[in-house]
Amino acid sequence: MTKIGIILGSTRPGRNGEAVAKWAHEIASQRTDAEFELVDLLDYKLPHLDEAIPPSMGQYTQPHTQEWAAKIASFDGFVMVTPEYNHSTSGALKNAIDFLFAEWNNKAVGFVSYGSVGGARAVEHLRLIAGELMMADVRAQVMFSLATDFENYSVFKPADFHTQLLHTTLDQVVAWSNALAPLRAS
Repeated sequence: MTKIGIILGSTRPGRNGEAVAKWAHEIASQRTDAEFELVDLLDYKLPHLDEAIPPSMGQYTQPHTQEWAAKIASFDGFVMVTPEYNHSTSGALKNAIDFLFAEWNNKAVGFVSYGSVGGARAVEHLRLIAGELMMADVRAQVMFSLATDFENYSVFKPADFHTQLLHTTLDQVVAWSNALAPLRAS
């Protein structure tokens, strides 16, 4: 069965992303077209990129990189849950992405974002990164406003319409993950 990783891309104490990622995972887990797993960057303790050889060479020397590579390699596609910090994604998510190369290739990726303008600018940066990593980014995305989808900017209270947006995003991620399977097999 197709496996999709839902990556929680914030490690900040008190992060809003944990509630968002758990919401996405709970909804996704009710589906039968794929298996969904929540992947929390806090569980991987990745320092600032500390591999001497570029990731495109695939010669990982650090145990934390090898563990991270094995986890990412186990998936057929991803949903990245990202905050928007300073018009971009979080440094923790960018760093985690930068540790690897081949493990991202020929996989689909969708985005769930949050921020002052729904995290749209963070996703635009992630789309550029996905292209470099030979990932197929899907068109649909879910964007949460800190002003309207969070009470006091911290308690997650999503509007009901976001559920259908998530399903559309997941539909596309699963479909593209399946379509790219022959490329991953070769």
